[in-house]
Amino acid sequence: MGVFRSGGFPLAAEAGFTSAEALDEEWAGARTPLKTIGLLGGMSWESSLEYYRMVNEGVKARLGGLHSARCVLLSLDFAEVEALQRDGLWDAAAARLGDAAAQLERAGADFVLICSNTMHKVAEAVEARLKVPLLHIADPTADRIRSRKLTRIGLLGTRFTMEEPFYRGRLEQRHGLEIMVPEAAARETIHRVIYQELCLGQIRADSRREYARIMGELAGRGAEGIILGCTEIGLLVSEADSPVPLFDTTRIHAEAAVEQALS
Repeated sequence: MGVFRSGGFPLAAEAGFTSAEALDEEWAGARTPLKTIGLLGGMSWESSLEYYRMVNEGVKARLGGLHSARCVLLSLDFAEVEALQRDGLWDAAAARLGDAAAQLERAGADFVLICSNTMHKVAEAVEARLKVPLLHIADPTADRIRSRKLTRIGLLGTRFTMEEPFYRGRLEQRHGLEIMVPEAAARETIHRVIYQELCLGQIRADSRREYARIMGELAGRGAEGIILGCTEIGLLVSEADSPVPLFDTTRIHAEAAVEQALS
């Protein structure tokens, strides 16, 4: 007959364990202290899927074997969030994300990530709702850029991220970077492709070519590297599409989460 732990999980006697205590000792030896990552996603779920994959791949790469990330994911309905963005109802958006972040904390998250660059516009309000840390997406991105000894950086993202100070200002004032953005027409193209294609899972070759052209223009104006400042842009372009280094905020944020979970 199999052995049962108090949690109710059946264990095969043929596995060699004669008691629940013996199994507990074996499990204790296999456990690695991991903080629980709180992923506030759904903005859009196309990139949240990448976050989940990357944090699990990162933990496995660091610890080996069957290890994976301890994480909790709360995925919002992006149609509701996008409507608040479009109508400029940022206080309502902050309340929506703050409630969701608090849910992640109650579910056991040791720290929280907002899996969206744009929604870091309400990061301070979300952080105020938490007792656990919020890992801001711009900070590890800036650290990665500074580690490459670069300072003049192009920024692609939604119209909000490229044009408003909540993101550019943090990079400039806190991290000493010089941020460049595309011209107005190019900004509209970038924004349109994000919302009308990438957030819907559409990857188009003509859009990739247009993004490559825009990145080439930024490089021509002196950009030493380019931040992919929307979590979906890495689904469309890669280093092969740019004459200068790319900094994919989705990957950088996920890698920083793995570091914090293992710290």
